[in-house]
Amino acid sequence: MLENSSISRNVKVAAVIAWALLAALALALVMPRIAQAEVKRADVIAGKTVEERDLSVADCPSIDAKFAALVSSDGSVLFARSADEQSQIASITKVMTAIVALDNAKEGTRVVVSERAATVGESSANLIKGDSMDLDSALKALLVPSGNDAAIAIAETVGSQMIAANPSLGSDPVQVFVDAMNQKAASLGCTDTLYENPHGLDDGEFAGNLHSTANDQAKVAQCAMTYDAIRSIVGGGSTTITVDRDGSKAAVELETTDELLEMYDAAIGIKTGVTDLAGPSFMGAANKDGRELYAIVLGSSDELQRFRDAKTLFEWAYEHVSEVKLSNTSESTSMNAAGLTGNVPVFAEVSHGDWIDKTIKATLATPDAGITVFDLDGNVTQSVTLDDLHGNVKAGQKVGEVVFYQKNREVARQDLVACETVEAPNAIDALSVSWDRFIGGFSGKAERADSKIYSVMPIISNHRSNAA
Repeated sequence: MLENSSISRNVKVAAVIAWALLAALALALVMPRIAQAEVKRADVIAGKTVEERDLSVADCPSIDAKFAALVSSDGSVLFARSADEQSQIASITKVMTAIVALDNAKEGTRVVVSERAATVGESSANLIKGDSMDLDSALKALLVPSGNDAAIAIAETVGSQMIAANPSLGSDPVQVFVDAMNQKAASLGCTDTLYENPHGLDDGEFAGNLHSTANDQAKVAQCAMTYDAIRSIVGGGSTTITVDRDGSKAAVELETTDELLEMYDAAIGIKTGVTDLAGPSFMGAANKDGRELYAIVLGSSDELQRFRDAKTLFEWAYEHVSEVKLSNTSESTSMNAAGLTGNVPVFAEVSHGDWIDKTIKATLATPDAGITVFDLDGNVTQSVTLDDLHGNVKAGQKVGEVVFYQKNREVARQDLVACETVEAPNAIDALSVSWDRFIGGFSGKAERADSKIYSVMPIISNHRSNAA
């Protein structure tokens, strides 16, 4: 009996373990995959890999996306992960659709929804055949809920206008519109982008070679945000438009797909995208204290993670943004010339060649000027060129130039202007100077005063990457 009892207990334990394993397996199948955000040694930060810079993980953004790029509004690439590799971009395509529509639509354009547009499928603004609306409403239907129906309607309407203006473009309005999308991409410097439709669907009847790269789409984002209409739409969240429907006005509610607008205070758009081939993707924009950044995240593990990745990139960049003053000196003097009044910092003293002992105090043409820099890209240096001054020098006159560099790239340039007026020596003074120089020549005395540079650029970062 004891042996049978032991066997029974063992069977029960085995059954419990088996059920536990089955439950764990079932839970794993239904639970979403946890995003594996990471820092890769091949990730590129301001032109150099993490490995080349020998950066710690703490100094780098940890993200999940397969492809990513983060650029500033001037086009500087702050971060890149496989950013030149081809990827599907899904509905991020619609950003170029909006750009081309705004470039080519006639004033007062009314967008009409055809049967083809109303039945395209997938993401929709819930437009129906026969709906008519102004272009701004159509763009909202395109960008806010990612309406494929709006994409076709816009392409058909604007493409028809383009054909009417130039019949040699072709006979298919949508194809003419798509051709214009590719031409615009090329003009922006996109080197590996192909649009094949105005919405971004990439399977079934729309299967083909539609693709782009994170770096190319960063250029598109930079362009898109120069359009006030696009900025207003993508930063406005959910909204309602009014369409003409069956002889009356109808309100159409549009729910935004951009969750980053709620997750991150600095977010200002732009566009989501997701297909089986592309994976969850996002083109994002943020503006903090006037500094605008664009993040491209392609091939995330899930739809929420794409927003987390974009937020991570933005926050990382803003943490490494430094405001640097161009004039850094404790010397100052009063001035009233060249539009400058009151105390100004003395950047340098410039030797006057007609005198033995006189210099001219000089300040930057814009004494309080500063620049915003990315600190992981190194400290800012200055190169000062002083003019060889002779004759009368007036306050406000240019007496030199300063060029500022970061990583051998010019980031600012300023004239040096005289803070004071110094007259040339009169005849008696000139004779005295000549005599002093003659006598001084026997003792090795300098023939003119030395110029001095007072301003010294501060160290903005102690990262090891700056030591190179």
